[in-house]
Amino acid sequence: MLKTRTCVFPVAVLTGFMFAPLIAAAGAGAANLSMQEPPPQTEAQFQARSFLSQGVLAFKNGHYDEAIADFRRAKQLDPQLLNARLYLATACSTQYIPGDPSEENRHRGESAIAEYRDVLTLQADNIAAIDGMGALLFSLAGQPYDPAKFVEAKSQFQKHIQFKPHDPEPYYWVGVIDWTLSFRANKELRERFNKYARGEGLTDTDPLPAELRDQYAREYGAVIEEGIECLRHAIELRTDYDDAMVYLNLLYRRKADTVGTEAEREHLEQLADDLIDKVKVIKEKRMRSQQQ
Repeated sequence: MLKTRTCVFPVAVLTGFMFAPLIAAAGAGAANLSMQEPPPQTEAQFQARSFLSQGVLAFKNGHYDEAIADFRRAKQLDPQLLNARLYLATACSTQYIPGDPSEENRHRGESAIAEYRDVLTLQADNIAAIDGMGALLFSLAGQPYDPAKFVEAKSQFQKHIQFKPHDPEPYYWVGVIDWTLSFRANKELRERFNKYARGEGLTDTDPLPAELRDQYAREYGAVIEEGIECLRHAIELRTDYDDAMVYLNLLYRRKADTVGTEAEREHLEQLADDLIDKVKVIKEKRMRSQQQ
């Protein structure tokens, strides 16, 4: 029997902390947008643009409360001013702290999501709003664990794929979400089995008993396959996408719990191990390049 290695890469996905960079990236993308707006025609529209300009300055200086007030005023004066809505959503998202389970912080996240929804009512293909909303939904889904929110987050990244199919990042995040759902379900199956097991229970790496394996395959086999396909595609689009390789490795291990033969399981675990080796090579090469 092939002895597989434990993945050496830390997995903090359920805490929400690993998603902070995507929230920041979505915010930065929105903040750098300069979308063409129709010229103002009324006094209210002129005032809206004045508040928008004040808000942008406050935002760039890190005065987020002041910026939010200015953007809200601009939105009230001119509800069709898309830049005001997008900046407002972005400013609200900066106040959300990934991983903080407090009710106050959760309210900040929900408020930012509502603002991103508002943007999408005016421009359904706004990628900054789609990614920002997906990021916040993902982070909120982990504190406490809420599979429905993970699925909703995934739907946002699938929208990104629909509008921009050559971007590798949304495929990556669909794969991360599919791993998150299948990993949690696998963990819960093992915990329930061990609770009533007579004698030695299952470890995290033991094959599932046949009945549990069949149940897991029925409930999560399609999710695992979707995640694997998306991560493979992300790697096709970016050949050194080591983060995608890490999660593809993890999803191969989840798929190993759905197959019926030892040979199939060993093959999937070998694919996972090979990816770990490939990631190490990529990281070492990148480190050498940075040192030069």
